[in-house]
Amino acid sequence: MAALNYGYKNAAFYPRLNANTAVVFNNNDQKQKFSDGTVRERNGVKSNNLTANLALNWTLFDGLRMFATRDKVAELVKLGELGIKEQLINTVAAVINTYYNIVKQKQQLRAIEEQMSISQERVKLAQYKLDIGVGAKPDVLQSKVDLNAQKAAQLEQQTLIRQLKDQLSQLMNTPETNYDVSDSIPLNKGLVLTDIQSSLDKTNPSLQLAQKNIQIAGLTLKEIKADRFPVVAFNANYNFNKLDNKAVVNPFQPLNSRNKGFNYGLTATIPIFNNYNVKRQIQQAERDIVFRKLSMDNQKSQISLAVLNAWNNYQWQKQALDLEEESIVLARENVDIVFQVYKLNSTTLIQLKEAQKSLQDAQTRLINARYNTKLAETELLRLKGELIK
Repeated sequence: MAALNYGYKNAAFYPRLNANTAVVFNNNDQKQKFSDGTVRERNGVKSNNLTANLALNWTLFDGLRMFATRDKVAELVKLGELGIKEQLINTVAAVINTYYNIVKQKQQLRAIEEQMSISQERVKLAQYKLDIGVGAKPDVLQSKVDLNAQKAAQLEQQTLIRQLKDQLSQLMNTPETNYDVSDSIPLNKGLVLTDIQSSLDKTNPSLQLAQKNIQIAGLTLKEIKADRFPVVAFNANYNFNKLDNKAVVNPFQPLNSRNKGFNYGLTATIPIFNNYNVKRQIQQAERDIVFRKLSMDNQKSQISLAVLNAWNNYQWQKQALDLEEESIVLARENVDIVFQVYKLNSTTLIQLKEAQKSLQDAQTRLINARYNTKLAETELLRLKGELIK
C-alpha cells in the first residue's frame, strides 16, 4: 500500500482539473406587472439552459507541505519494508528453531532405540541365566518391563516428531510432511559479543522501525507547520452558458443568449486565526516525537539486555555441551563395563540398570545442550538482524 502511494508521490505537485456540465429544462407560468399598469401574463413558458465549465486549480505554494508529504510517503515505503523484514526474520527464526527441534527429537529417538538394544540384550541374557540355573525370574520380568517402557517411549517420540513436522509445514506454508531432517545440529561457536552489539541500531529491525517512526513523525510536524503559511494558487476557468426561451413575457428579454469565455487569476488564502488549532496540533506532534524517542531509548535498552542474556545463555550452553560430550563417553564406557561384568554374573541387575539410566540421562542432557546452544545462537543472530540479508 505504501509503495502504491509512493508511485503517486508527485501528484501533490500537480494541478486539479475538473469539468462540470448541466442542462436545465423549465416550464413556468409567468406574470409581470409594470409601473404603467401594464400586465403581461403567459402560461407554459418553456426554456432550457445549458452550462459547461472547465476549472483548473494549481497550488503554487502551501508552506512546503507538498514536499513534506512526498518525503513522508517515501519514508512510509521504507517503514513497510522494515516491517516485512522483521516479520521475515521472526518467521525464519521460528522455522530454524522448529526444524532443529525435530532434529533434537530425532536424536532423542535414536537414544531411546540405543537403550532398547541394550534392554533387548538384557532380556536375552537374563533369560539365558535363568535357563542355565544361575539367574532369577524377577530379573527376566524386570528386563521385559523396562523394554516395553522403552517401546512405548519410542512410539510417543515418533508421534511427537510427526507433530513437529506438521508444525514446521504450517510455518513454511506447505502441506508436505513426508520428509526427513538431518541427523546433526551444526553450531557456530565463534560468535563474538562485540560484533553482535556493534551497530545494533542499524541492523536490528525493531530499532530501525523505531528510528523510521521518529523520522515520519518529524515530517508530520512539517506538514502541520505548513498550515501557518498562506496558500497561493493559480486558478483558470473556461465557461459556456446557453439559454433558449421558447417564449418571453417581457419584450426586452432575449429569446436566446450565449455566454462563453476564459478567465484566470491568483488566489491567496492567508491564515489569521483558527482557534489555536494549528498551535495545538504542532504541540501534539512535538510531543509525539519526544514520546517516540523515549520509546526508542527504552526499546534499545531492552534489546541490549536481551543480547546480553542471549550471550550469557550461549556461553553457558557451549560449556554445558563440552561437559556433556565428555560425560556421554564416560557413560557409554561405564555401561559396557557393567554389562560385561553382568554377563559374568559378578554384578546385579540393579547396578546395570543404574548404569543404563546414567547413559540415558547423559544422552538427554547432551541432546538438550546441542539444541539449546542452537537456540541461543539463533536468538543472537535474530537480535542482530542477520538471519536474512
